[in-house]
Amino acid sequence: MQHFWQKLKDIGDLIVFKHSVFALPFIFTAMIVSSKAHNDTVWFGFKLFVLGLLAAVSARNFAMAFNRYADRDIDKYNPRTANRPSVDGRIGASNLLFFIGFNALLFIAVAYCINDLAFYLSVPILMILGGYSLFKRFSPYAHLVLGLSLGLAPIAGVVAVEAAIPLWAVLLSIGVMYWVAGFDLLYSLQDMEYDKANGLFSIPSRFGWEATFFISRLFHAQTVLFWLLFVVEAQLGGFAYGAIGVSAVVLFLEHRIVAKDFTKIDKAFFTLNGYLGMIFFSLIFLDRI
Repeated sequence: MQHFWQKLKDIGDLIVFKHSVFALPFIFTAMIVSSKAHNDTVWFGFKLFVLGLLAAVSARNFAMAFNRYADRDIDKYNPRTANRPSVDGRIGASNLLFFIGFNALLFIAVAYCINDLAFYLSVPILMILGGYSLFKRFSPYAHLVLGLSLGLAPIAGVVAVEAAIPLWAVLLSIGVMYWVAGFDLLYSLQDMEYDKANGLFSIPSRFGWEATFFISRLFHAQTVLFWLLFVVEAQLGGFAYGAIGVSAVVLFLEHRIVAKDFTKIDKAFFTLNGYLGMIFFSLIFLDRI
């Protein structure tokens, strides 16, 4: 039994499940906005809740495990990542491949149970989710690919409810893409010197920390703009505009913290962005009820 719990802990270390807090609020934001518009209630049903949760978890498990598998040759020499289970021997390559395949099949099966459009989009979504791990080997725009991966969350949520992709969901998704890409730029500052030394394509390693800060601020300004356009297009109310205001303040604080002290990147990356997603969802939920 102790061995079983240790393996679960190793898997938890592999996929960093707590980071699911970034995508889940935006999946369910899209689901409640869509459900309210089409069914006049924010509750989209227990079946879709379970299927949506399964789809989100399996997609993220696939993406993280694929990233860890593809990056084994990079991670083992980086002091920050050398203790990952995929590198230090706790989870072998064959087990990683099994985990990747299992979650890919689970995601496709769940999409099939949701509706036809979700099923048709399932494989292209998995290809995008896996693309980030390969993209950073030849392009500094990998940050945007990572942003797109999480930006698909609202699209997936609205497709689950209404089997369509309205404009407001696209605007919300673009905002999420820029939000994630912006804070990933700051997070990547930790690996700037390592990426330079090993020929990896990140914006910090290619353009330096000053340009990285500028581009990150630009991305987060785009985040606020596209989320504002989402609120307008979806015809939401006061609480939703409050969500935009709170998001702008949180992003401002994030940049202020990192600019003062690079050692606080983890705090800005996880704590502040985690709160941002939950507050955003809560205020949209209040607006819709």
